[in-house]
Amino acid sequence: MLLHNTARAACASKRQARAFMATQTPRSSGPQRRVSAIAMAASRCPTLAARPQPSLLRRAAQPGRRAAVPVRAQAAPLIDAAPGKTTLGFIGIGIMGLAMTRNLLKAGYQVVVWNRNPDKCAALAAEGAKVASTPQEVAAAATYTFAMLSDPEAALDVANRPDGVAAGMAPGKGYVDVSTVDAATSQAVAAAVRARGGAFLEAPVSGSKGPAEQGKLIFLTAGDQALFNAVSGPLDAMGKAKFFLGAEGAGANMKLVVNMVMGSMMTAFAEGLALADKVGLRQQDVIDVVGLGAIAAPMFALKGPAMAARAYAPAFPLKHQQKDMRLALALGDEVGQPLPLAAASNAQYIAARRQGLGDADFSAVMEAVLGQAAAEATEAHNKAAK
Repeated sequence: MLLHNTARAACASKRQARAFMATQTPRSSGPQRRVSAIAMAASRCPTLAARPQPSLLRRAAQPGRRAAVPVRAQAAPLIDAAPGKTTLGFIGIGIMGLAMTRNLLKAGYQVVVWNRNPDKCAALAAEGAKVASTPQEVAAAATYTFAMLSDPEAALDVANRPDGVAAGMAPGKGYVDVSTVDAATSQAVAAAVRARGGAFLEAPVSGSKGPAEQGKLIFLTAGDQALFNAVSGPLDAMGKAKFFLGAEGAGANMKLVVNMVMGSMMTAFAEGLALADKVGLRQQDVIDVVGLGAIAAPMFALKGPAMAARAYAPAFPLKHQQKDMRLALALGDEVGQPLPLAAASNAQYIAARRQGLGDADFSAVMEAVLGQAAAEATEAHNKAAK
């Protein structure tokens, strides 16, 4: 089986490098856009040319950077997941997991589910899912198990606990972690799964509640390419696009970059709405003007009216956005990339969490912006009164 190369520097740090076999040798690859990993590899191995793979892959050539370590071949063949034939597992039935599992059921897959709070599985059980008592039971019953978990701690616990996913792994099975975690966590989970003979794919998603319900998520995957190919059908049932980025860690890093930009954008947008209100402009006019210009973004159009109304029904909880900002800042520190704007935005999310808004939508950072203005006004008033 072909060892796939990636142009991402997933082994840039010593901590990452330790996660892979010393025999794997990085090699560079040219830029590719919206082509499959197999098609790219065919240029190096013509025997693969007859094996088309329609999945999306985007890379940017970056001269002078080391290529990432190639993905290892699997010890056991993996069958392609097919509706009505393949049992899938899903662990973590929150806002995202509920919607994603429903799409798998609608596509005709048999699904076994587990959640820390089993009550959250009741709706899916009524729709045809089977409920397991442990993550191990899910992995043992399913050919391929997906997980959407809240943070690195939860991801490691679910994988490594005595009755965890790794304990239910075996050759021919695979684990797809769609959680947003750091690269080191992803690599640790991969090692635990592979130690039991299973395949691993990290697949954090771009998109929140709405895209999850509509089956329009974007999967940022990395890890074992054979598993990426095998779960192509389920990924398509849950999303509108999928990118294979190389060795595990690349998907995690891509998601942190994307969410760091998103979090910073939201903070800047909140400050813009607050400033507009202070100078007597209608916030809806600001939303409309922004929507017609070069900085138009679906996020602004979607979240803006609710922010102007100071209503924050959760689609992506603020506590998770702040967690992603924290992980992105840690990644920047690890590789020596200053991120002053992201750090300033993170401070606002922390302030919002201290106001009790962790479970509100991440657009509730608006309240931290407004609260900061109120606090500064109060401080100025107190100074003037002395």
